Amino acid sequence: MTESWATSFGVDLHLELADGGLRSGLMDALREAIRTGRLTPGTRLPSSRSLAADLGIARNTVADAYGELVAEGWLTARQGSGTRVAQRAAPRKAAAPAAPRSRPARRRPQYSLMPGTPDLGTFPRAEWLRAARRALTAAPNEAFGYGDPSGRVELRTVLADYLARARGVHAHPDRIVICSGFAHGLMLMAQVLRARRAREVAVESYGLDVHWSLLTERGLRTRALPLDELGTDTRGLDREGAVLLTAAHQFPIGVPLHPDRRSAVVDWARATGGLVLEDDYDGEFRYDRQPVGALQGLDPEHVVYLGTASKSLAPGLRLAWMVVPDGLVAEVLAAKGAMDWVCGTPDQLTLAEFIASGAYDRHVRGIRLRYRRRRDQLVEALAAASPETAVSGIAAGMHALVELPGGMERPVVQAAAWQGLAVEGLARYRHGTAPGAGRDALVVGYGTPPESAWHGALDALCRALP
Repeated sequence: MTESWATSFGVDLHLELADGGLRSGLMDALREAIRTGRLTPGTRLPSSRSLAADLGIARNTVADAYGELVAEGWLTARQGSGTRVAQRAAPRKAAAPAAPRSRPARRRPQYSLMPGTPDLGTFPRAEWLRAARRALTAAPNEAFGYGDPSGRVELRTVLADYLARARGVHAHPDRIVICSGFAHGLMLMAQVLRARRAREVAVESYGLDVHWSLLTERGLRTRALPLDELGTDTRGLDREGAVLLTAAHQFPIGVPLHPDRRSAVVDWARATGGLVLEDDYDGEFRYDRQPVGALQGLDPEHVVYLGTASKSLAPGLRLAWMVVPDGLVAEVLAAKGAMDWVCGTPDQLTLAEFIASGAYDRHVRGIRLRYRRRRDQLVEALAAASPETAVSGIAAGMHALVELPGGMERPVVQAAAWQGLAVEGLARYRHGTAPGAGRDALVVGYGTPPESAWHGALDALCRALP
């Protein structure tokens, strides 16, 4: 006889009763649970009445089994305290096999200037908690069901207004799809492109290999386009199914896509039926120039806009959004339904309230000032420590490109490691098919360190430079 569970005092008790007598089977099951450590010393067991009712056996059978296990020392029974697992020695675990000898683990860096992550200490916990309380209090019961694969309409509605106002995106709530991060959105688009029989996606010469890998793992080749001071050269596009661009602030070089090339890529999409996948990863952070509007505003029917809260709030939220052409909505939702039915409702509702209340705008303005101050301190410190070092890509974003003399990238990265600083060289972000010669530089993420570690990280960087 096998029963899966019994409950008492609010605790579930899972027992697998072996074949044979009920009493002996129950005793064996309890001994095994205690022996393996699944029932720990001091655990209170269900009363004999409750366990008997749940297992469908006589109460006397349970009481007799308990009594014998008490006599054997497996259990204890005291008036008013019920029956509990006795305080026995913990079961001895098998010794783990000796690990093969290897080099000592590398010491964890004390500081980090790795790009792509905000200062996590700036997450607006108090405002977020207030928004969560308001959102969850007002939420209808149906909001906690399986929901719409597009995402909560409350979030899609406020995002449509915000993106139009702040980024120049032509959006309607029905054309917005909520995703669990940018990578999730890119996976969905890769599935759509494969369903459309696309075979290749053009990418930028420098970018994130994790994004390229997501495409190749889904059967799409990636080919790098040339990159110069005007941004990615989109004139080289041919019959690719799509092109992935960081148009407002190229990652990691830091230049915006020139207006002529913005027009050229839209013309290419119209002529070939291809799609432009616009990664607007840090669109809110502009310092020394007017914000560059989203490329999607030029042609909403051929550009898929992808935005995220990972840089403006925190990557741990796993919240991003796509604004897709009208004719593509059904295909994207079909892909999302197959991969991930819907993102978590509570955080969607909270973000909707956070944006609608104005807290998001206040937060972005505040951290924009913080990152601009850090950027200025970075430029000043580098100028003092290494006057010949050029810094570029600093008009926007949360990272800077620190140019190095030829052949010095790897030695400087190693020198930084000796200073306890984690920092990446530009070569790390170069696509394998990128045309032309590579450049020696550091990609310095000045948004990453907590405030307490910022000056230490800056000092370590200056000590590592030639």
